[in-house]
Amino acid sequence: MPRAAGAASFDPKQESPPDRKNRALKIAKTLAKAYPDAECALRHETPFQLLAATILSAQCTDERVNMVTPELFRRYPTSSKLAAAKAEDVEKIIQSCGFFRAKAKSLTGMAKGLVERCGGEVPRDLDTLVELPGVGRKTANVVLGTAYGLPTGVVVDTHVRRVSGRLGLTTSTNPEIIERDLQALLPPKEWIMYSHRIIWHGRRVCFARKPNCPECPLLKLCPRVGLPPMARKR
Repeated sequence: MPRAAGAASFDPKQESPPDRKNRALKIAKTLAKAYPDAECALRHETPFQLLAATILSAQCTDERVNMVTPELFRRYPTSSKLAAAKAEDVEKIIQSCGFFRAKAKSLTGMAKGLVERCGGEVPRDLDTLVELPGVGRKTANVVLGTAYGLPTGVVVDTHVRRVSGRLGLTTSTNPEIIERDLQALLPPKEWIMYSHRIIWHGRRVCFARKPNCPECPLLKLCPRVGLPPMARKR
């Protein structure tokens, strides 16, 4: 099968670590030019709102979360308000997000944790954040990176996992391993925006089922283009 025009001509399995690191930096630079306005899709005004929205986003689209959070934040604008909320009242508001009972429990538990351990404020510390109910490493990285500009890690969602794999920057499907792989390839100053830009790229160009390779700004840096169809199914 002939390779697409401008496609890469290398095998990532034979790529040396320095070459892969150099390519990763070029990918980050190209993404910055392609998506200069990339940002978190979850609408929020405070770190607390972002934390709540990120908890809701598990196995749910950002669009759906953004439909639900205005009423949630109107009723419970602060951690103290949410901490005092009845679970059934929160459930009614967030029901369309899926897993609403578990998420309502996480939201109220998170809020109580903030009030009892953090003076009601979202801490700027990863270890403290992940101790809160419903807050894992991914959620903590989202909040610390987006709300506070702290590069504590690389956020690995479904788009970051898929596109980074296609780009040959990782061979794993485990989010924790993928994060370590990307951290080893990119300097901390790139960690926050790499995720935002890859997510935008995954939603606009590198689609899950049929990526729009001819329009991809990363075409020359991607080892996937031109492979046989079976090799491209990842």
